[in-house]
Amino acid sequence: MATSPDLPPVTITRTRLGIWDLYEELGKELPRSPNSSMLRMLVQIRDNTPYVARMFKEILNIRRVRKLLPAYLVVRVLDSLIPAVSLWYDGQLLRLVVETAMETPTVDTTVIIHVAVGRVTCALASHLLRHIQRRMEIPINMSIKQYYTTHTFYSTARLDLPTFTDPAVLKQLSSATQQMPNGITLAWDAVRRLASLATTTTTMLSQLFVLYAVLRKQQNGPLLVILGFSQSMFRWYRTRPSGDIFSGMGVWAATTTNNDYIRMQGLRVLNLSSAHRKELVAGNLSEYITSQFHESVQRVGDDAAEFDEVYEAHSTKKRLSVASMFHETMHELPQIAFMLSIMRKPTTIPLSFVSLVLIEHTSNSFISTHFSPYGLYTLASVFAGIRNLYEIKNVQNKVVDGTERLAENQQFLSSGISVEFRNVSFQYPDKERYALRNVSFRVEASQLCVIVGGNGSGKSTILKLISRIYDPTEGTIFIDDRDIKTLRLADLRAAMSILFQDYTNFPLTIRENIGLGNPGFAQDDDKICEAAKMGGARDFIEELPDGFNTYIDHPVEDYYADIPEGATVDYSSVRDMGGLRTSTVSDLSGGQNQRLAVSRTFMRSLVTDNNSSAGMLLFDEPSASLDPTAENDLFENLLQLRGDKTMIFSTHRFGNLTRHADLILYMDESLQEQGTHDGLLRKGGEYARIWNLQAKPFLQ
Repeated sequence: MATSPDLPPVTITRTRLGIWDLYEELGKELPRSPNSSMLRMLVQIRDNTPYVARMFKEILNIRRVRKLLPAYLVVRVLDSLIPAVSLWYDGQLLRLVVETAMETPTVDTTVIIHVAVGRVTCALASHLLRHIQRRMEIPINMSIKQYYTTHTFYSTARLDLPTFTDPAVLKQLSSATQQMPNGITLAWDAVRRLASLATTTTTMLSQLFVLYAVLRKQQNGPLLVILGFSQSMFRWYRTRPSGDIFSGMGVWAATTTNNDYIRMQGLRVLNLSSAHRKELVAGNLSEYITSQFHESVQRVGDDAAEFDEVYEAHSTKKRLSVASMFHETMHELPQIAFMLSIMRKPTTIPLSFVSLVLIEHTSNSFISTHFSPYGLYTLASVFAGIRNLYEIKNVQNKVVDGTERLAENQQFLSSGISVEFRNVSFQYPDKERYALRNVSFRVEASQLCVIVGGNGSGKSTILKLISRIYDPTEGTIFIDDRDIKTLRLADLRAAMSILFQDYTNFPLTIRENIGLGNPGFAQDDDKICEAAKMGGARDFIEELPDGFNTYIDHPVEDYYADIPEGATVDYSSVRDMGGLRTSTVSDLSGGQNQRLAVSRTFMRSLVTDNNSSAGMLLFDEPSASLDPTAENDLFENLLQLRGDKTMIFSTHRFGNLTRHADLILYMDESLQEQGTHDGLLRKGGEYARIWNLQAKPFLQ
């Protein structure tokens, strides 16, 4: 990279961490810089315990977890016993003072050395065991995270729009899918907290036992035990901050080019975002995206992790060092100095001072958030989250699936599908006003129907009801003379191709954005290219640097060093070296985005000799963002595509589309007029008024 001659050359290092690339600029540093009753929480923990037991049963079936978790628990138990061993050495010191220093002017130096070495050994052993714990925690958490990511993906993919947007369901989803800092999952958090609860109990009981054994013969022994216990009850737990895993790093950035991981995250956003739910449901994409997500997960394997998780795993390997061991033993120096003082002047050290060592040590050991109201509340919340995690799959969709097949073969659909509304009214959830009121009409198979009217007149609602995004509040809808509610949802939606007015483009490549219009041919590049051509998108796609592999909204963000408040940092060197993006969103225009959405609709509309999965095409304002030329090309392609399919358009523009229509419905909450273009003009009603209003500028 070119640099100014007045500036020193910039050195960038690249480190490969799993699927991530970390770029660091050397020599450049950043500026430094309870709400529920106890009884209720206990009852909640009790009620949710079966779900936690189920969680343990499932995670122990994960191969890596089955190998590491028992070892992890053993290491934690060993670590929990070290405070009792340290307390025993303190007792030896007390016994030495009581039985030796207070009676004779000499001290058994062997005991002193033994105690000093024992204390240091305990400190080092604890440091080593905690390092081993952390080394095991990260891979266990990653495996559990991968398992439950697939679990929740399936559970949420099947939800329909009314259910998915229900605030109560959203709250349950949020609770079940939440992640703690550093990528810690809800399930792993539950395991850690239960392990901490068990090991803290072990620590307390073992220390109480040792304390009783050491002080039982002392005159003030019971008093020391009571004092140590009382101190722990009236002091808050002083937690060691987890710290920032990126502290000490300078200017850095991280990115990933692993296509499977990026695709995983894109599919995950597609599945979890309410913005995409309508098209996911109407497009019958649930099964396809679930299988694709699973395949990507399998290909990425254990490397599927956020950058902070991967970096912490990398940095943890470097934390065990001579310096870290020396630092861990520093707090023992006062104790060793006291022991040396005893060796020099044994008669000047009062018994009370030695006893205080035991009081302080024991008091610190007793203090734990796991036995505080806050700790209990947190545990109850985690247990409730585990329950929600499993109950997501039991959430009942509000649009109930039918049992009858729509068609026995695809050839049946090639002649179109009829639809009839009979006294249909509809009111959106939590809305006072009816979107439709007592609407009745019939569109015969292979007809072209155009629904016109102003904004909020109910045009879009009709298409949502035909595709069973919602069910009518009143009345009945018939598809080929059968009640729509009796038909299987998968069959119904597979037989339709829908473009909504408030369409969304998915956080995937342009290729998959178009291909998902027909999951059965989502990997067929020829059909994707043909659909893009018919949708008017192929030319601008091919001009993009990445062509059909362009991401409209990149689902994986790059990582950068945190910028302290008020500071400015130049990331240009690491960004240029790693080829990092300056934006995660493409700069496509509104018209280009709409052409992509139209192309996706064409994917299911393509007529070939062997497949014609869509018998009905539904378009909601398909040309709203298109220029006149693109709009004309679109309608020409649509009319050419039509064949014998049933087509229903909603639009507020009158023109060639309405002139070709077999049936026009003029809507204003209820059906005001219906008929052909010529017939409605002769009638001289509201349709004729709007037609003349739009035509007037061209006739003057």
